[in-house]
Amino acid sequence: MWRDEADGFAEIFKGYLPYYLLVALPIFIIMSPVNPVAASHEFSVYRMQQYDLHSVPHGCRSSSFNLEGRSLTSWSTARHCVVARLQDITIEQFMEIRSKSPALLLVLPKNNTELTVEQKEHIQLLEMAMIQQEMLAPVYFAKWSPEFEDILDDLQHSFITDDKSGTALEAMFNTVSSNGYQIVVTAPAPQKLDSKPVTLHGKLVGRSEARTIVIAAHYDAAGLVPELAQGADSNASGAVAVLELARIFSRLYSSVAVRGAPSLLFVLTSVGHSLNYFATKKWLEEQLDVTDASLLQDVSFVLCLDSISSENLNLHVSKPPKAGGAAHSLRARLNVPVVHKKINLADELLAWHHERFSIRRMTAFTLSSLQSHKEPARNTILDTPSEESLKHLVNNIKVTARALASHIYNLTDEVNDEDATLYDDALDVDEAAVRHWYEYLSSQPRAPHLITTTSQNSGVTGALEKALSRYVDVTMSTHTVDKREPEYVLYSPLRNLLYVYSVKPAVFDLILTLAIVAYLSLVYFAIQMFPKFYEEYAKFVTGKAKVY
Repeated sequence: MWRDEADGFAEIFKGYLPYYLLVALPIFIIMSPVNPVAASHEFSVYRMQQYDLHSVPHGCRSSSFNLEGRSLTSWSTARHCVVARLQDITIEQFMEIRSKSPALLLVLPKNNTELTVEQKEHIQLLEMAMIQQEMLAPVYFAKWSPEFEDILDDLQHSFITDDKSGTALEAMFNTVSSNGYQIVVTAPAPQKLDSKPVTLHGKLVGRSEARTIVIAAHYDAAGLVPELAQGADSNASGAVAVLELARIFSRLYSSVAVRGAPSLLFVLTSVGHSLNYFATKKWLEEQLDVTDASLLQDVSFVLCLDSISSENLNLHVSKPPKAGGAAHSLRARLNVPVVHKKINLADELLAWHHERFSIRRMTAFTLSSLQSHKEPARNTILDTPSEESLKHLVNNIKVTARALASHIYNLTDEVNDEDATLYDDALDVDEAAVRHWYEYLSSQPRAPHLITTTSQNSGVTGALEKALSRYVDVTMSTHTVDKREPEYVLYSPLRNLLYVYSVKPAVFDLILTLAIVAYLSLVYFAIQMFPKFYEEYAKFVTGKAKVY
């Protein structure tokens, strides 16, 4: 009986079992949790801005890459794309990545309101450093998502560099057991955009057309990432203020009895400080360098509004205001400090909007809550709307409207209660309208890459033209950039798809190959030795049978 059982058991081993093992074990290895390709993800990403200003290149110059992703602490070669949170990377790390890494991917904060003051300041300083540098490698930004958070955590904890490993065996084990990510962006090579900036202007005619007061603002936004440049303070606030002031004074000027003596000219331009106020320059050339320059023939002063949704206001001037002059009169009525800065034509960029008008020998100044044109708040993707900013904007529009009305009608502080009530009612700010336009503009990306390359009658420009035309007859001026010697050039693409593939590092393939070879060798020798094993086993089983 025992011999029969042994023969049956031997037949199984002898005939089939080695082949079952040969086929089954590799399947178990492939289907195990250690899978070389586990998953893939797709994200929308936004490329860092790219433009030329006066033939000087700025920003990111590339758009495609296919590289292995690494964290800030584990990348080491030119074959890695560095992936990090925006708030985690330092300026020193960025400079090193700029010179050595072929790609950079930064994930935006989950919620700007959760950032500390120190983190916001750090991000703004980092943006300034990045804007000032030319990047040959592609730089992309991605919005936060749970999937990206998992990828970041995996990259931070999976890769352990050799210097953090105690032994060579530990280093090899860490490398083999870690998970990697292949990051791919396939995009066309950067192409020049056909930029056609637009200027909107409309006039309220006063009793005496001898003098004109110009109220101007640019409505674009500057930022490191064009698709994320919302510019709630800089300069949605200024554009909203122009619309509301046009509404207020259109009511006053609609009645001959209370119409002011000077005419009021409201101007909205589509290219601001990031491109040296190009649209304002071209508009002034069109208005002044002609035989009939009646629109700007006798300008009393130009008031530019820029970033006015914070508590304290400043009046920026190129020349100290003289006693009895328009700037002195308005400053006294606004009761704000004056910041004097001379125009430096040698600088790449003008400091403030009013300098474009001052160059053409007009009395001009800028009202802003910023103390300096170099403040990073003018060029940050963190410039998003808030209830507090909206409250300050409404209050600052009220202050500006009262100061302008006081100057136009030559009012003093000694006004009787009846007249004071009358003007308070006339100068009342429509908070609902201010909120609507503030939220609308600050929800739209308004980088020059976007608003100067779309149709004039669509998007932000079209919406502003319709809004301003409710109060004044609007003229739309379209400007062209000289293609032979352009003052600036904008580039696309601005948005792409990024694919992230979860993979094992290359050394894992080598280790897996060696393991398979070793396994097959073991199986081969097991098959070769099986007859001898079977003979010894049969003797053992047979011997046991004889005992019984």
